[in-house]
Amino acid sequence: MAAPALEGAAVTALRAVLHRVRLAAERSGRRADDVRVVAVSKTKPVSLIDQVYDAGHRCFGENYVQELIDKAPQLPEDIEWHFIGHLQSNKVKALLTAVPNLAMVEGVDNEKVANNLDRVVSNIGRQPLKVLVQVNTSGEVSKSGINPSQCVDLVKHVKLGCPNLEFAGLMTIGMPDYTSTPENFKTLLNCRAELCKALGMAESQCELSMGMSGDFEQAIEMGSTNVRVGSTIFGPRDYSKKK
Repeated sequence: MAAPALEGAAVTALRAVLHRVRLAAERSGRRADDVRVVAVSKTKPVSLIDQVYDAGHRCFGENYVQELIDKAPQLPEDIEWHFIGHLQSNKVKALLTAVPNLAMVEGVDNEKVANNLDRVVSNIGRQPLKVLVQVNTSGEVSKSGINPSQCVDLVKHVKLGCPNLEFAGLMTIGMPDYTSTPENFKTLLNCRAELCKALGMAESQCELSMGMSGDFEQAIEMGSTNVRVGSTIFGPRDYSKKK
């Protein structure tokens, strides 16, 4: 058949990832629909994102503010954009104003960023913005994220002090070589348990975003509801295009 030969490499890779997600979800007693796959498209051209979009995928992640601001207007409005990098407070207004279909910020790790997001969402009159609180579970000094011991306090601030934000859950990023897997996953699970107990929440009301290209199946099996997959779909990152 000619169709498979014409299918782009990224689309073929996406289908393989979704198959692996389905199997991992089944092993954990869940449905594949219970797991959100964020296709991390940073440094990738709009044309390549378009291919994956045309294959039916709608959730994409970017972690450079200017790159997302440049790309979003060139792509369909029904894309569910996730900002997955460390967000500086002084870039909040530019991001939210330029990307009205920003669905979630994965990476709120301090009250200042939370307050700025809350204020800008209110000022521009958009619907409440979903956010994940980032926890530094690997203990790396160079990595963003709050200490696990500070998790409850920051989430309380978001839920009680930021009416224009919707707390969606917790996220973490392990070490690049995955040597912190599965310890960082276990730490995030513990944070969720402590948080939900302190706030009287059901754990089902707190998403977990953990797992990347090299360990997303294990993350799903341990309960992750959100995985960020980049190089497995799009190929190696091109840092020469970093913005």
